[in-house]
Amino acid sequence: MEQKFAMVALDHGTQKTDLTFLSKPVEEKVKAYHQSFPVYQETPLACLQETARELGVGNIYVKDESYRFGLNAFKVLGGSYAMGHYLADRLGKPMEEVDYRFLTAEASRKALGDITFVTATDGNHGRGVAWTARQLRQKSVVYMPEGSARERLENIRAEGAEASITDLNYDDAVRLANRQAEEKGWVMVQDTAWEGYESIPRWIMQGYGTMGLEAYEQLPEKPTHIFLQAGVGSMAGAITGLFSSLYGSEKPIIAIVEPNAADCLFRTARAHDGKLHPVTGSMRTIMAGLACGEPCSIGWQVLKDYADFFLSCPDYAAAQGMRILGNPAGGDPRVISGESGAAAFGAVSEILRNPELHSLKEQLQLDQDSRILFFSTEGATDQENYRHIVWDGTYPRK
Repeated sequence: MEQKFAMVALDHGTQKTDLTFLSKPVEEKVKAYHQSFPVYQETPLACLQETARELGVGNIYVKDESYRFGLNAFKVLGGSYAMGHYLADRLGKPMEEVDYRFLTAEASRKALGDITFVTATDGNHGRGVAWTARQLRQKSVVYMPEGSARERLENIRAEGAEASITDLNYDDAVRLANRQAEEKGWVMVQDTAWEGYESIPRWIMQGYGTMGLEAYEQLPEKPTHIFLQAGVGSMAGAITGLFSSLYGSEKPIIAIVEPNAADCLFRTARAHDGKLHPVTGSMRTIMAGLACGEPCSIGWQVLKDYADFFLSCPDYAAAQGMRILGNPAGGDPRVISGESGAAAFGAVSEILRNPELHSLKEQLQLDQDSRILFFSTEGATDQENYRHIVWDGTYPRK
């Protein structure tokens, strides 16, 4: 498939999805749960003012999730909150009364018994689920799609999970995990929602909101634009929902970025026919964490009503984003970002620098006054691949 940029704009109707479940009062409670973990620390918001000047915009802010819980990625926020919520429900306790200390107490452990959490992942989500299961003294099983990095597999196993790389694509690995959950009585922890499986994906989205709330509280000024990379769309939906709830009719312009090979949200937005439009096959892209073919239905409900643009982007844009973030202009702080974490930033940097994409720049209303917020959702979680891309300019995997 030819690598190229494509964009579609969505017009929103008057009837919109209720954002109460992603509102600031809700997310403050979610953040309080995360703060109860001894390892919690707010991740930094990097200000790349000199890089912004080089690119011709007002300012750039990057939320650096490589510092999250020592796991090098944001994903643990969703899994840990969803797993905590599941255990709270099982114990008959309101989530507001449950925290790390309560869930790890011997009385809670005895009341819960042995539970196995299962998930499918390219790496970051599975590591977060495995880490949380170990923290809460439970078990985990993780299935990974074909082409997953060995380093990511070993990081998951190091957290005590039973983990393996399958010969399936991501969406089929999700189906495998779900079959195992149904047959063995395990608990499925996935951010992809479908009919009959919506509570846990909704809790995962709320968990991601901690990252957004931190960024909102750290920002010294209101952003004019937010660019969000997407796989199934749950993170993008969570951040879109939170900031739309925070700012209402004055919300920033929000654009969703996907790889050409796995642009299920872009295709769904382009069709605009009320149906989800999955991508099938191997979905070969360096943006491994975004190689998801089936949209999260809950995430899409938010995105269709509140996101303004959907971008389908080539792999070289993500690679460029990794290099610029790692080598910013002047004295700007470095952000070590993996291929999925740098996707949105890379897409915007290419749009700003490439005269052939000037029409996209104009449509997005990017100019010298733009203040842009990005979320670098992972660090170098596959260090060999990171070096190949940043040092050698090659894309050896996927």
